[in-house]
Amino acid sequence: MNRIPPGPRRHYRTVWISDVHLGFRGCSADYLLEFLHSFECDTLYLVGDIIDLWQIKKRPYWPQAHNNVVRTILGKAKHGTRVIYVPGNHDEPLRDYDGLVFGNVEIQREVIHTCATGQRLLVLHGDEFDTVVQCSPYVAKFGALLYAWLIELNHVVNWARRRFGFPYWSLAAFLKHKVKNAVQYIGNYEAAVAHAARQREVGGVVCGHIHRAELTQVDELLYMNCGDWVESCTALTETHDGALSLVHWLEERQPAQVPLPVAA
Repeated sequence: MNRIPPGPRRHYRTVWISDVHLGFRGCSADYLLEFLHSFECDTLYLVGDIIDLWQIKKRPYWPQAHNNVVRTILGKAKHGTRVIYVPGNHDEPLRDYDGLVFGNVEIQREVIHTCATGQRLLVLHGDEFDTVVQCSPYVAKFGALLYAWLIELNHVVNWARRRFGFPYWSLAAFLKHKVKNAVQYIGNYEAAVAHAARQREVGGVVCGHIHRAELTQVDELLYMNCGDWVESCTALTETHDGALSLVHWLEERQPAQVPLPVAA
């Protein structure tokens, strides 16, 4: 795979990533490594489903690239970045360690982030607002299996597209955004998460879970979703003056043939 050459790195006040799904064959670990090496930041939030324990339990898979992601994050934590891990439903067992610190990584069930502007943001994964996950866990796991199958099919589709010179296209995202019930589900989810932020008297919320990157207003609240590192390869960032942005890494990366180092 092409890599981003070493050079001056961007420096952010805060970076949020979610839904990496390490241990899942569809994880875009190489792209995430590129992104992690492209910046420094004061605080890095891991907003859930970083490790996919569901997939690991079903079919163990852990290539070197996934190990390198973990090493790079731990390297950032070792060298001054505050790393906060907010577990999701796929790495739910880590919620039992709420408030503890492992390898300079803090485990928090949810956290309030204060921006440089003074705006307060609720940071949580968001699966508790997913009615399918909460009311029908077996249906949720079946959905995860179906999603994994779609990702495998997507690889085949995009192999064929590359042969004919067409760009990457997400079958899963297409179905998610075109099916009426899926669109309604996303809207209901965003409204529920925004309601939780309103109850906690904060100005906005940062979440993940539904693999749909977003930075928008829901009524008077700021709603931000990190997206994922399975298909969209997106992250949220805050500059030192408090500006918030959504990064689409596949669009921003500049290919080169220089390998990246892995942080110790």
